[in-house]
Amino acid sequence: MKRALFAITILLSSIIIKADEGMWIPSLLKELNIDDMKANGLKLSAEDIYSINNSSMKDAIISFGGFCTGEIISNQGLILTNHHCGYGQIQSHSSVENDYLTNGFWAMKKEEELANPGLTATFIRRIDEVTTQVLEGVTSEMTESERKVIVANNIKSIEKEATKDNVFGAKIKSMFYGNKYFMFITETFKDVRMVGAPPSAIGKFGGDTDNWMWPRHTGDFSLFRIYADKDNNPAEYSKDNIPYTPKHHLPV
Repeated sequence: MKRALFAITILLSSIIIKADEGMWIPSLLKELNIDDMKANGLKLSAEDIYSINNSSMKDAIISFGGFCTGEIISNQGLILTNHHCGYGQIQSHSSVENDYLTNGFWAMKKEEELANPGLTATFIRRIDEVTTQVLEGVTSEMTESERKVIVANNIKSIEKEATKDNVFGAKIKSMFYGNKYFMFITETFKDVRMVGAPPSAIGKFGGDTDNWMWPRHTGDFSLFRIYADKDNNPAEYSKDNIPYTPKHHLPV
């Protein structure tokens, strides 16, 4: 799952990125990578993966809880993620009487889906290059310490302005060995409910060792669903919330 959906790690990676190593910034695919990717068999266009004006693959990829990844696979906010990513939630709902870790769990209707306080699903809505703004006031005569102070203050100011009077989050990251800066605009949903999980004998088959092998034979998956308010906006848990209608979902 992780390897097939390379965009997950592209969008949410916080490491320094080198353009020819297989982890790329989606907003720069058309400029830097798409020809090589197509030469290697890719059938998608750069716009299919990342589009500013239209729905695209980026709108189906999430950060699951801030510690894992997932993808939206239905027009009703259904999330597919790894079993080990949902393990904490499966465990929290388990008891001696209802041992979901051992036996698995399946909600047969939406009313049976289980709430998970504190669990979030975060989308990246767009990626903006902000190098000029971040480096404003920086000169070649400055010491590295002086430069760091100005850059840090600029970043704080840019992020604050980007999130003023709206529901979005913003995080600026350094890329290309500190030569460029990109701001990731995010939207976080806080009502994420557990829908299904296989027994651990299937979900954890192969353990952490097999998690990094390919090809991989396992059932390492679990299902959750995003809920939103009546206007399809992020909201705290409420019985009145409805399944989220995504901008894009991956057909399965």
